[in-house]
Amino acid sequence: MITITLPDGSERQYEAGTSSMEVARSISEGLARNVLAAKVNGEVWDANRSITTDADLQLLTWKDTEGKNTMWHSSAHLMAEALEFFYPGTKFGIGPPIENGFYYDIDLGDRSISSDDFPKIEKKMLELAREKNTFDRKEVSKDDAIAYFTEKDDEYKLDLLDGLEDGSITFYTQGNFTDLCRGPHIPDTGFIKAVKLLNIAGAYWRGDENKKQLTRIYAVSFPKQKELTEHLQMLEEAKKRDHRKLGKELELFTFSQRVGMGLPLWLPKGADLRYRLEDFMRKAQLEAGYQQVITPHIGNLELYKTSGHFQKYGGDSFQPITTPHENEEYFLKPMNCPHHIEIYAALPRSYRDLPVRYAEFGTVYRYEQHGELHGLTRVRGFTQDDAHIFCRPDQVKEEFKKVIDLVLYVFRALDFEDFTAQISLRDPNDNDKYLGSSEHWDKAELAITEAAAEKGLDTVVEVGEAAFYGPKLDFMVKDALGRKWQLGTIQVDYNLPERFELTYTGSDNEKHRPVMIHRAPFGSMERFVAVLIEHCAGKFPLWLTPEQVAVLPISEKYNEHAHNLLLSLNNYDIRGFVDDRSEKIGRKIRDTELKKIPYMLILGEKEVEQNTVSVRKQGEGDLGSMPVADFAKIINDEIATKLALQAN
Repeated sequence: MITITLPDGSERQYEAGTSSMEVARSISEGLARNVLAAKVNGEVWDANRSITTDADLQLLTWKDTEGKNTMWHSSAHLMAEALEFFYPGTKFGIGPPIENGFYYDIDLGDRSISSDDFPKIEKKMLELAREKNTFDRKEVSKDDAIAYFTEKDDEYKLDLLDGLEDGSITFYTQGNFTDLCRGPHIPDTGFIKAVKLLNIAGAYWRGDENKKQLTRIYAVSFPKQKELTEHLQMLEEAKKRDHRKLGKELELFTFSQRVGMGLPLWLPKGADLRYRLEDFMRKAQLEAGYQQVITPHIGNLELYKTSGHFQKYGGDSFQPITTPHENEEYFLKPMNCPHHIEIYAALPRSYRDLPVRYAEFGTVYRYEQHGELHGLTRVRGFTQDDAHIFCRPDQVKEEFKKVIDLVLYVFRALDFEDFTAQISLRDPNDNDKYLGSSEHWDKAELAITEAAAEKGLDTVVEVGEAAFYGPKLDFMVKDALGRKWQLGTIQVDYNLPERFELTYTGSDNEKHRPVMIHRAPFGSMERFVAVLIEHCAGKFPLWLTPEQVAVLPISEKYNEHAHNLLLSLNNYDIRGFVDDRSEKIGRKIRDTELKKIPYMLILGEKEVEQNTVSVRKQGEGDLGSMPVADFAKIINDEIATKLALQAN
């Protein structure tokens, strides 16, 4: 007999070899009908896999992230089976689950596939799903696996096998499809009730531009048709909110092939928006005791060798910049932290000086492959709201908590209300990925965990997601459509101060090593603005939006009065523009609505004579006529109320 411990702490006795699905049935047949997989001692397993020893067990359904991922991974295999039916001889790369669905990278040879083929593939997938074929797991020797895929002439699976050890290789078979896969999978294909193929892209094998480009097919599946319908509606809404589309319509940013791929150009309105975000952060940082610094866009190669960035990321960086001086090489700055370290090291430090907090909106450069570039969310040059805190070990937790307060302040100001704090720890089974001693890692991980708990954050723990020099707290924010974004990060680092031999003089007059905290509440300005655009659909908070007011004269004879009115509004710190085109007022109102301007002031004969304005608010319509001073009070009171909420 074995003991199974459930999440509520209750224990049940079963015969050795019992599966998670059998445990589910012993609890409730209704529960068993919804079980997609199981977490056994922290590892996700097939629900039908035998448990032979005492174990902690969590039954996973569609409500669980791991349950969804298992369903989507199994759906990728189902799609592969359908593709093999229509395109015999197709070679398969990888088919993982992703945040909202799954994809499979395939090599069709000299054939091609388009969205016109999607309906027949979807139909075949549902036909196969209704067969309720089980996903059968089989352990295979490496020699047998190599022989199998050699016969199929599948160089991609053979490449994957090359990195696997004998004794760790498994195949999964459902219906007529067999794949190299570690699993897990859902009990049978019948759980898949609705599928939709979404789009096609190119993807280099292993992400290497020097290797063959495969066809990547993105898709999604659900256990109910209703959920698929709702998801597709969300995708349509997401298209309307796409920051690339809105960025063009609202004249915020652009890209130029002449300038270079992945290098955004900020247009005047976008630059105004960005500067307001930066000013907002600068003010908050000043109040929190940060000092502003400025560092160059390049650094000597030796700087990044000392920091470890070259060893970790040098191969994915832009090529070194050489000078006429022999053996002198520079890199476009991939990180701001080594530069800030050198600023700290420029002066002798006492324990009384700490903490020292340096902040910079520092632009950095990292090479991204062509196919990975995506609007502002994936670029080659971006600006971080970067800061580094150098503190004594006894100050780490308190400083970390203060940074959490700053991140929460930012989220409140921009209406990001739904978020989770992810505690990203090292992988204890892969120490080669990280710098520094276990002792320092233990201290850093404990400080983060305790600080997050003391601030009452809703946290999840992700093992193996730490930065190479230290653990971190990442803020995973849900936008208005429920999509999850990583915004804001705080990292504790004992290792870079060690590598750069940083010191301060303690109260005992001895030299001690400071601890470094890296933090970026926005993350990068580019990515943050992209997420903000999509979150608010381009309707920015009133305090932030580049243009708060549009003054709309109903005819040309009121244009001069309109411009004088705008000058008057500027005295109230209200910004906007005059639409003095020779267009009818209805057209001007429609165009202003499309530009998502919060307020419209309409000027006609009555308003000019009475020195008033007729006010329209986006989304609410007419607010009536009023003196300019009364309108200014409405604007400033609305902003003041928002700022007060931020402060609280």
